[in-house]
Amino acid sequence: MPEFPETNHSLIARVKDLGDGASWVEFLGIYQPVVYRMARRRQLQEADAQDVVQQVFLSISRSIEGWEPGEGRPPFRAWLTTIARNAITRALARRPRDRATGTTSAADILKNQPEAETTASEILAEARQEIIRWATEQIRSEFSEHIWQLFQQTAIDGVPIADVANSTGRSAGSIYIARFRVVARLKEKIQEVSQHWDFQEWTS
Repeated sequence: MPEFPETNHSLIARVKDLGDGASWVEFLGIYQPVVYRMARRRQLQEADAQDVVQQVFLSISRSIEGWEPGEGRPPFRAWLTTIARNAITRALARRPRDRATGTTSAADILKNQPEAETTASEILAEARQEIIRWATEQIRSEFSEHIWQLFQQTAIDGVPIADVANSTGRSAGSIYIARFRVVARLKEKIQEVSQHWDFQEWTS
């Protein structure tokens, strides 16, 4: 799969309307788990990680109106990376120093914080996976169990179409068509929140 694409500007525009609950549900459903996992990987406890998530998205809700795409401006994912990294760093700095416990101190964790570029790559990879998961859940009910299983086996589990054809008694062509239908809908759903996806590896 290609690099995670930039967040769809139409979704960002909709999220700027704080009263657009549906768009915020989509936005938070994708990005909250990403920020939470980042915080936990930096050894923040459950409550602290949840606090970081709240701070990040409260900050976004207060300042997203001022974010605009354009040449010379940072892409949305870079803006989100900066907010998340800063919130995590502040949370780590607030942690009391561990005393005679043999554990890593907050100062040591801060010292070993990944560089901004690494953090951006982490968000990029995490959000890409989260968008696929979110979109998959959104479209699941649109297909029969049989069609979905064919898609699951061939596109996600990586079972060769020939093997699935042998085990199900269906033709390879019908399995390819079933998979293509699901992938086409998945791509359509993903493009509601992000841009420039290439599903060649799932449709070839």
